Amino acid sequence: MENNANTLSEKNVANNSSSIPVVPAQYRIYFFLLVSCFALWGLLNNMTDNLVPSFAKIFMIKAVDSSLVQVAFYGAYAVLAMPAAFIIKKYSYRVGVLVGLGFYMIGAFGYIPAAILQSYNLFLVSIFILAGGLSVLETTCNPFVLSLGAQETSVRRLNFAQAFNPVGSMAGLFLAKYIILANLNPADLDDRLAMSPAELSAIRDTELFWVCVPYVGLILIAFIIWVIFFRSKLNDKDGRVAMTVPQAFGKLLQNPRYYWGVITQFFYVGVQIAVWTWTIKYIMATKNIIEADAVNYYIYAMVLFIACRWLCTYLMKYFVPAKMMAIFALGGILCCLGTIYLPTSVSVYCLIAISGCMSLMFPTIYGIALRGLGAEVKFGAAGLIMAILGGAIITPIMGWLVDSSALSFMVSGFSTAEAAIRTAFYLPVVCFAVVLGYSLAFRKTND
Repeated sequence: MENNANTLSEKNVANNSSSIPVVPAQYRIYFFLLVSCFALWGLLNNMTDNLVPSFAKIFMIKAVDSSLVQVAFYGAYAVLAMPAAFIIKKYSYRVGVLVGLGFYMIGAFGYIPAAILQSYNLFLVSIFILAGGLSVLETTCNPFVLSLGAQETSVRRLNFAQAFNPVGSMAGLFLAKYIILANLNPADLDDRLAMSPAELSAIRDTELFWVCVPYVGLILIAFIIWVIFFRSKLNDKDGRVAMTVPQAFGKLLQNPRYYWGVITQFFYVGVQIAVWTWTIKYIMATKNIIEADAVNYYIYAMVLFIACRWLCTYLMKYFVPAKMMAIFALGGILCCLGTIYLPTSVSVYCLIAISGCMSLMFPTIYGIALRGLGAEVKFGAAGLIMAILGGAIITPIMGWLVDSSALSFMVSGFSTAEAAIRTAFYLPVVCFAVVLGYSLAFRKTND
């Protein structure tokens, strides 16, 4: 009887939410402005993924060292998320957006002296500042979207907004492919070691110029969005009763759905960034092609990610989001195993399919973890954004597995380099298992 009651409750929630507008008319201008930010940070996230193989080639460094790009990028998310929560608590969501876009523009300008000086470290500093701005934006925009309508449609609304994020990501991939990767000199490490310092410097000047072009060019778009927010008269000040920081954290730490959501988000973001960061290297190792050609498979993965995100947003009208996520997490585990063990003719498609399995996870974990929170929601949002630190930790661990070939003995029939990149995908298996556990634990809508 209890199981039947739960089933009827879930069906009633789904039926009721299908008749409620995802974004009420009075909030649509808010939503439109926020969607532009979702697309912007999606574009920048995926362009940055491609800097890892690019900088490895330009600066002639190892995979684990080039992955410091992701450490700087996602480390900034962890550092700036909590200050962002204080900003939007004291002022408003609108001010949070202005601060976030301002940090982005400052960081992007930093690419110029970094390129002129051919300084990898200065690039890392600029990336940190730029990503700090994106951290403020995400901490601000995600809970803002959740608040723009009924709680019953909050997870769908966030999935809908996040669906524009991979559209920006796709634009970032094309910018990376045709501006950054297409302008990398074909000379490999041995060729570069044989060059004179003057020849090598000239090649780097050209390559780093094209690295800068899309980032600096996007400053204009960011400035336009900044002006629109600055001139708008949106009344987005939170009218709820104020809550002190200790009170907020006290309530959050008493909510298992929230704190397990933070842990799960850490592993999810880790697997997303790690898989996307090493996709190009996997394709190059297994199919023996250059970066500009390998990125095509990354684009296929992103197309699948976008299509599945939109499809899942629609299906959430009829199915419980957590249960859908459990099925996709299980699919992710199976696809990772296929990426490890199956022959290249099939494994590359398993690799692409991983992106489809990841499509609904970030906003669904986010929405489930924040459901039902009151005045503590802003600090709750900051905690979930800080969990993006998973991208800074899991990505270099996967890079170390690629460099060290530590697990390559677990597969046979491949070269050492190919076996190393294949077996590195055991790490994503662990991450998807964590997501699966969270999905099953909080699969009921009224938990």
